[in-house]
Amino acid sequence: MSPHPALQHTEHRPWPLPGSPWRWRQSWCELLFAHWPVPVEAVRALLPDGLEVDSYQGRTYVGVVPFRMEGVTHRGLPDLPGASAFPELNLRLYVTRQDRPGVWFLSLDAANLLAVIAARTLFHLPYFHARMEHVVDGDEVRYRSVRRRDPAGLGFSARYRPIGPVTAAAPGSLEHWLTERYCLYATGAGGRLTRAEVHHPPWPLQQAEAHIERNELAEPHGLELPGPPPLLHYAQRMDVVVWPLRPVG
Repeated sequence: MSPHPALQHTEHRPWPLPGSPWRWRQSWCELLFAHWPVPVEAVRALLPDGLEVDSYQGRTYVGVVPFRMEGVTHRGLPDLPGASAFPELNLRLYVTRQDRPGVWFLSLDAANLLAVIAARTLFHLPYFHARMEHVVDGDEVRYRSVRRRDPAGLGFSARYRPIGPVTAAAPGSLEHWLTERYCLYATGAGGRLTRAEVHHPPWPLQQAEAHIERNELAEPHGLELPGPPPLLHYAQRMDVVVWPLRPVG
């Protein structure tokens, strides 16, 4: 059996693949990375004990990432109609522990209620059910999200598209620091810090332009993301495999 497409390239990883089998597969499509620089002190209090803010040249970043999921399922299972494909929207910070830089999610919105329940249960991640639209018109993506059962109707809407050729981020660059991360952190039962390993090929990034009409995701966390984001990157598709959460010793 041939390996999953995500595993065809492994030499770029900053540490070895886990020795255990991966459990879940998914693909991220028509994705936008929108990033704002913020002072390290602005996000330190948003992290649990045991996690450190990761920084690049003295600053850290907040990322807003809208995209479309497809092929989301457990290893060995086929795609499930109505459950394996849906829009998702992430608000993320950049963290590190034991020399393993990763991602900490402040929120994740998804249009699929089953996926929201499963991710909250299995990964202890702050997922929210939202009404979402993801429309591709030529090379432009129109994206809209409004959180359900939220008194304020927390939302995000944007139009974005790629404007440059596909390139791989150079090691040591800010683009590489932001995107080439191979684990996520969460707090499990009892508030214990956990980590899930992920793997994918190097990101096929393109410069992007975006018109963000609404962006309220960071407000509940006391963060301001003013004006247009200074850093915008697009990726057409990324195949990913994910391992289970493990306690961080």
